[in-house]
Amino acid sequence: MEQQFYQSIVNFKKQQGCSFPDAAKAKDFVVKLFEVLFICKTEADNNSFEIESQLKKLEVQLQLLLYPVLHSEVQCNEQTTKFFETIPALYKKLLLDAKAIFEADPAAKNIDEVLIAYPGFFAIVAHRIAHQLQQQKVPLLPRIISEYAHSKTGIDIHPAATIGESFCIDHGTGIVIGETTIIGDHVKIFQGVTLGALSVQKEKASEKRHPTIENNVVIYSGATILGGATVVGHDSVIGGNVWLTKAVQPFSIVYQQSDITIQDKKTFTEPYNYFI
Repeated sequence: MEQQFYQSIVNFKKQQGCSFPDAAKAKDFVVKLFEVLFICKTEADNNSFEIESQLKKLEVQLQLLLYPVLHSEVQCNEQTTKFFETIPALYKKLLLDAKAIFEADPAAKNIDEVLIAYPGFFAIVAHRIAHQLQQQKVPLLPRIISEYAHSKTGIDIHPAATIGESFCIDHGTGIVIGETTIIGDHVKIFQGVTLGALSVQKEKASEKRHPTIENNVVIYSGATILGGATVVGHDSVIGGNVWLTKAVQPFSIVYQQSDITIQDKKTFTEPYNYFI
């Protein structure tokens, strides 16, 4: 290869200014924080002093993660302190999320099962961590965290999306929640749901492009709800595979009608030229 090609790579990297947080360490931070808050592996994990010690270690880890994007030790310390001050409130919200998932799913035998085995809960944990950092205007790191959760669970939630209390994701695979989405309290979403934008034009990046879902709404699998002006009123139910681009009033039931034909197999003559 020509020297000019190598130099073009060098020039491109110089423009970035070594501003990337370590993605592997960002993943490790999320997993360890999740474990400190929810997972008991040994008797030592139940000790308040051990929990305090682990959180102190995570503070140092976050400071190191922040330095490549903030380039200031003072700012790293300030942002880390601010983040960990929110942990009690974040923990309280996450317990409500776990309870909502447990109460909504007959297959869940106990809260422990939700904490350790439900991808929807892990995706919510990662989102609430990333969202707090996004609120603090930390560059890049929130997106790295959200994309880690996306790769792990198949659930794609933009860190800027606003999600209320007692949020329930059931199954979860294929869910997409866009940047300017607003979700109220006690909302339940099934697999394959998209809360997206009608337009992906770059010049509309600063506008509200994604829907608002009010309190006590259930959205069944495969539903697609698009547009910043689209508001799903509280206490509504959105049926499976619905395509929705306009607002609906509170207490609405929105569903797609489809014709399904059931025929007696005994009277069905299979063609001889049918191949797979």
